[in-house]
Amino acid sequence: MINAPLAERMRPKTIDEVIGQEHLVGATGTIRKFLDTGIIPSMILWGPPGVGKTTLARIIAETSNRKFYKLSAINSGVKDIREIVDRVKNEGMFGTGNAILFIDEIHRFSKSQQDSLLEAVEKGLITLIGATTENPSFEVISALLSRCQVFVLKSLEKEDLENLLLRVLSQDEQLASKDVQVEEMKALLRISGGDARKLLNSIETVVLSSHSPVKITDELVLEVLNEKMAKYDKSGENHYDIISAFIKSIRGSDPHASVYWLARMVEGGEDPKFIARRLLILASEDIGNANPTALVLANNCFQAVSVIGWPESRIILSQCVNYLALSPKSNSTYQAIAEAQKLVRETGDLSVPLHLRNAPTKLMKDLGYGSEYQYPHSQEQSFVMEEYLPDEISGTTLFVPGDNPRESKTAEELKRMWKDKYD
Repeated sequence: MINAPLAERMRPKTIDEVIGQEHLVGATGTIRKFLDTGIIPSMILWGPPGVGKTTLARIIAETSNRKFYKLSAINSGVKDIREIVDRVKNEGMFGTGNAILFIDEIHRFSKSQQDSLLEAVEKGLITLIGATTENPSFEVISALLSRCQVFVLKSLEKEDLENLLLRVLSQDEQLASKDVQVEEMKALLRISGGDARKLLNSIETVVLSSHSPVKITDELVLEVLNEKMAKYDKSGENHYDIISAFIKSIRGSDPHASVYWLARMVEGGEDPKFIARRLLILASEDIGNANPTALVLANNCFQAVSVIGWPESRIILSQCVNYLALSPKSNSTYQAIAEAQKLVRETGDLSVPLHLRNAPTKLMKDLGYGSEYQYPHSQEQSFVMEEYLPDEISGTTLFVPGDNPRESKTAEELKRMWKDKYD
């Protein structure tokens, strides 16, 4: 283990050693409760790199005293899955519960590869733990997803990373022998981006590149890591920063910067569907009803790259990126649902007004359900001035049209229909 990377040497062995993810491993955490009961369901661990997905899978297997098998979706296929399933069948369960099969980057598995897991998971022969950085709703087939619980892991907070750094410097023999003193952490924390593995790789590189005693300063960190940080971009490991710049460039209506960041991802070998999904979200969140066609084009783009792949799909992505960058922008619909959710959290389960309730039975009709409802299509211009919100929040404004030609017309139409109701 002495030659292993620092991230491997410091990998937590028990659930109490895990830093962060309190909602899962804390005193009332869901995964801790599973371990306490010994009943472990199949699950998908969804979160960014370096937040403990592999570590949690290993701890679950160790704590529940189960066989642990690991596959990476990058270099494994149906044959590898079947070999493990057959091995588990031949070994039997030995009264310790079924084996755990951990699949890293499960989002990279094809439909047929995921299908090959179904029978073993359904029969309880194996407990599947899949790890993904992508939304499992998009990447995991529905039949498999329905048999798994999805747990979201969060990027580590500043306090978590600081605690990890101090723990490492006091507990790792190699670093402790170098007499390391931390004077500044800002650069290390910024470079890590909430990724524990990246933080540990960075501190190890800085310490081993310096003469003892080592004083960790922001200047030293940036000096040592400058060359390596450039390599992160080229290899695609920094894709969360790149995608952020990409999205902000499109939102800012800069087609030149937008296509540049697209090229960075293309050259880095990024998954084209990863890019296309972000364009779908942006088309609704940042353009919305200022240009509804943007969502249609983004959806067509996603469908096209799903069947084409590299390198040709770069042309389709470029077309979509330029169209979205040059489209008028509005986040009015995004803001509307955010405000509505906030209102729901603040006001709770308000009663549905009687005239809007469904009345499938005579009793409900006798109680007045739906009795005063006015059918818009029976009215002039298919519109009637009626209250559709609960009484307690009557007249609340949630949707505010954006300042663009299309939504300006929408604002005029709202004013014409509703008069001063939502001013």
